[in-house]
Amino acid sequence: MNPNPLLGVFFHWLGGLSSASFYVPYKRIRLWSWEIFWLTGGIFSWVLAPWIGAFIGSKDLINVLANTPVHTLLICYLCGAGWGFGGLTFGLTMRYLGLSLGMAVALGLTTVIGTLGPPIFQGTFGEVVAKYGSEYTFIGIAVVIAGIIIVALAGGAKEKQLANASGDANIPSRGEFDLKKGILIAVFSGVMSSFFSFGLAAGDPIRAATAAAGTGPLWVGLPVLCVVLAGGFTTNFVWCLYLILKNKSAGEWGGKTATVSDTRTPLLANYALAALGGTLWYFQFFFYTMGESQMGKFGFSSWTLHMASIILFSTLWGFALKEWKGTASRTQFLVWLGIGTLIISTVIIGIGNMLAA
Repeated sequence: MNPNPLLGVFFHWLGGLSSASFYVPYKRIRLWSWEIFWLTGGIFSWVLAPWIGAFIGSKDLINVLANTPVHTLLICYLCGAGWGFGGLTFGLTMRYLGLSLGMAVALGLTTVIGTLGPPIFQGTFGEVVAKYGSEYTFIGIAVVIAGIIIVALAGGAKEKQLANASGDANIPSRGEFDLKKGILIAVFSGVMSSFFSFGLAAGDPIRAATAAAGTGPLWVGLPVLCVVLAGGFTTNFVWCLYLILKNKSAGEWGGKTATVSDTRTPLLANYALAALGGTLWYFQFFFYTMGESQMGKFGFSSWTLHMASIILFSTLWGFALKEWKGTASRTQFLVWLGIGTLIISTVIIGIGNMLAA
């Protein structure tokens, strides 16, 4: 089966849509603390869905992983754990820098490092640059960064306008804004978040073994996710466990509420929504591995497409949920400009991959 970059871009867009949509079910969960619904959904995201997907989509999963060198498994696992630290500190970036600057620094770093880092560390960057069509791919990466900055600026303007309209300056206040601390945290978050890309790249021996076992090219990346996401689960589990012990919120799993109230916790609905949100989150990387398998010689560009599609569909969800209602026309023009820029970037990267193919 020859690579099909256009099909790969389509799969990456499906992954971006899944990632942008996973929090929608979480918003409907009632009377559960963040750590409770995050960990519950995370069990589906990082444990159940990856293993179920790999058992269904790949062949001889247990033997493939059992015969994988320990150092390969360890690198994939540790990269997943590092990515977990990046995700957990992203909120602090927004707190100390605000939406526009925080997103631009953290997501910009994640995009650049997660895209260019693996081929540099694997010693294949020179070969990539020399390939026909590579200039389109690198131009596309630059356009993605521009799109991220434009969307971030629009988001910052939106927060300010809505805060002024409500009389609540809930964007970092002068007391919370800390450029030095914020930049340090943003750099840490951006670098660590890119580790997921390194973990996927380190899983090449697992992909090769999976292919040798008879798995088709679209599905060879699924076993890698089992290992990388195990590391992500570890980081998030430890943090959620700390919050559960601190806030004494474990009883919420059984229906206990933090406040005295006649309102009963809708447990069945909460568990179903957490399962749906968690599974949607996993599907971003389910489709990512499928998209990566179709990108041919420039497979490293998958991370750029992934980040661009997440931001694109997250912004569109914001319009669907009326989060941009009440903002100035200039702000809405800015966000649509950012969306258009991200779409153009995926087209440019797709052209580069097609030329290489």
